[in-house]
Amino acid sequence: MKLSQLMKRVKTNSIYADCEISFVTDNFEKIEENCLFVCINGHKTDAHIFADKAIERGAAAVVVERDVNTDKQIIVEDTREAYALLCSAYYGNPAEKIKIIGITGTNGKTSTSFLLNELIKKAGYKTGLIGTVVDIIDGKEIDSTLTTPDSADLFRYLSDMVECGCEYCIMETSSQALDQKRLSGIQFEAGVFTNLTTDHLDYHKTMEEYFKAKRTLFANCKKAIINLDDENGLKICEGIDLETVTYSIKDDHADYTAKNVEYYDDSVKYELVGMGVIGRVKLHIPGKFSVYNSMAAAVTALELGIDMTKITGTLSQTKGVKGRMETVEINKDFTVIIDYAHTPDGLENLLSSLKRVYNGRIITVFGCGGDRDKTKRPEMGRIAGNNSDITIVTSDNPRSENPEEIINDILEGMTDVKSKKYTICDRTEAIKKALSLARSGDVVVLAGKGHETYQILSSGKIHYDEREIINEILKNKR
Repeated sequence: MKLSQLMKRVKTNSIYADCEISFVTDNFEKIEENCLFVCINGHKTDAHIFADKAIERGAAAVVVERDVNTDKQIIVEDTREAYALLCSAYYGNPAEKIKIIGITGTNGKTSTSFLLNELIKKAGYKTGLIGTVVDIIDGKEIDSTLTTPDSADLFRYLSDMVECGCEYCIMETSSQALDQKRLSGIQFEAGVFTNLTTDHLDYHKTMEEYFKAKRTLFANCKKAIINLDDENGLKICEGIDLETVTYSIKDDHADYTAKNVEYYDDSVKYELVGMGVIGRVKLHIPGKFSVYNSMAAAVTALELGIDMTKITGTLSQTKGVKGRMETVEINKDFTVIIDYAHTPDGLENLLSSLKRVYNGRIITVFGCGGDRDKTKRPEMGRIAGNNSDITIVTSDNPRSENPEEIINDILEGMTDVKSKKYTICDRTEAIKKALSLARSGDVVVLAGKGHETYQILSSGKIHYDEREIINEILKNKR
């Protein structure tokens, strides 16, 4: 593709020689003859220092934010934004040829995206999905490494979806992706806001910056679907000119409300009422948060023109998402649940939902990730300790941090909690302890890893699937 074609939507005052471009990259290791190298000033490395070497390796031109003293430079205001626009152009601007629904929030993005994907698919449309657990292109699954991919992968996936005839893409949009402008150039058919609670402060530093990152999604949406029960619900779209549709369990002023909510150990039931329609929802995923997630998906589907009867019928057949309130099949008289809850709000929602429907003891196994937001560790300890009968604090993905130091941070919030507590650094031993303590009617909760089938240690990533661990322990193999 010609450089001039790639640059059509990128603002620059630089004069450059037009030439054929083989591909676009921001990765110095991938540079080859006739590529376009975009220099991004990242959190760890400023790629502008590689500009000269990129030309030496054969790059046809470099896109930069400042003068790097080469006649092959193209200076732009923001290389992150430019990179997304260039990737979009390289793949034929696929976002213009498919309807994209963006879902953002601290908790609930994955479950909401899976539910919405099912609703749209069962309504007769071809769909694609981009998210934390997996990326799906017309039924074909691709392992996901980021909630929202790098711009090159993102627009390649969108291009593949268009090629396959997909009419909709449901996309989880992370705060980091929004802040890093990976989604620049995308006009969303609708944006969904689930909630905002403490997370990612290692990256954003303050809740205000975290909020601002989430908010940028809605500046590029035709319509917003908003959780009115979250204190940031209406604020997220304040001052942005777009249609807003709200949903709520608590507030009758919302456009859609959940009435007569009933909670069971394996499901929830409620009536979805609003905008001249009513539907009786039964979802085989327990918990209050499942009401919110299914409402977000159902309201979005309704706003896309999908029939209420089709929506309620599809929801009643949906079985849930791997690692989200997932019940592990064991031949025992107690229950084991795996969940991705890794934020204070997520953990509290999970445990409070279990307390609502189970009469036995709650035994919680959890830890916190290393090299991530440290401020939430004592808060999660407090929440686990006050909402469990037994709490076992263990390792999660410690990464480069000392696992015992992470545990000590958690324990700072557990000095005055009601539960009995244990600290077992080895996660497998912690799970073994929890299973050995479980009695008839109890619930063992493994929180934090959810869909993940690995553990990240200082030595690198290892295979670690909690389902396999549980089965091996129960078969006395460990």
